[in-house]
Amino acid sequence: LKIAANVYTPANYDPAKKYPAIVIAHPNGGVKEQVAGLYAQKLAELGYITITADAAYQGASAGDPRHTDKPANRIEDIHGMADYITHYAGVDQTRLGVLGICGGGGYTLKAAQTDKRFKSVATISMFDSGLAYRNGYMNSQLDSIQQRLQEATDARAQEVAGGAISYANDMTGLTDEQVTHIPIDLYRQGYEYYVKTHAHPNSTPKITKSSLLDLMNFDAASNMDLLQQPLLMIAGSKADSLYMTERAYQAASTNINKELFKVDGATHIETYYAPKYVNAIVSKLK
Repeated sequence: LKIAANVYTPANYDPAKKYPAIVIAHPNGGVKEQVAGLYAQKLAELGYITITADAAYQGASAGDPRHTDKPANRIEDIHGMADYITHYAGVDQTRLGVLGICGGGGYTLKAAQTDKRFKSVATISMFDSGLAYRNGYMNSQLDSIQQRLQEATDARAQEVAGGAISYANDMTGLTDEQVTHIPIDLYRQGYEYYVKTHAHPNSTPKITKSSLLDLMNFDAASNMDLLQQPLLMIAGSKADSLYMTERAYQAASTNINKELFKVDGATHIETYYAPKYVNAIVSKLK
């Protein structure tokens, strides 16, 4: 598949010199021009060459059916960005880091567990897609797991038979009043970020319902003993998703070079754009 990516270089970039590089994975439903691009630019200003790509089947990247979101694809996107950027003029292959944001953070943990080209690993507001789709956000859908698996199975069977593609997470058409009554900060502020303040025509939270066959048995916090590179996990102290970062961090029990950094006062989505939180995170990443 053709994958669309942006590469950011430091000011006065000289391809004859050697620069450290960072691969950046975007959030679920996001595209490279949003928060991933913001951090790519901020890190390029610090002297890194950075790359961020639209996930396969999403954004400006190829792949049908559109909005397919499977963990194996997202992890392969991260390996693929490493393939590309390690052969980019001026990149020091021995100094490659990886940064994952939200859902991209969960996939980053998995990619870095086995891909030792990544010498350091960081996540911002890590979102474990498998945990959320399986159990519901904050374990809110434990009683409907089998029902939702059946719906995903039926959706795949319908696709194979040439029928319509079914989608989950389609939030189009909500009124402002409905949005204000969403009780979960991540979903309410996420809608405002993706649909209003930082909207992009390629960005959508919806995914093919058949993707859930793979998403619901994914676990970002599994096999964390394989991740022995220096690990920095960043999350807002007021983020309702903080439990996901803490769960994965605790699972990295054999990693002797790890740190959990809580951004005081920040919610999940505020780490995407609010200058005081973004600046604090960039300072910590540096």
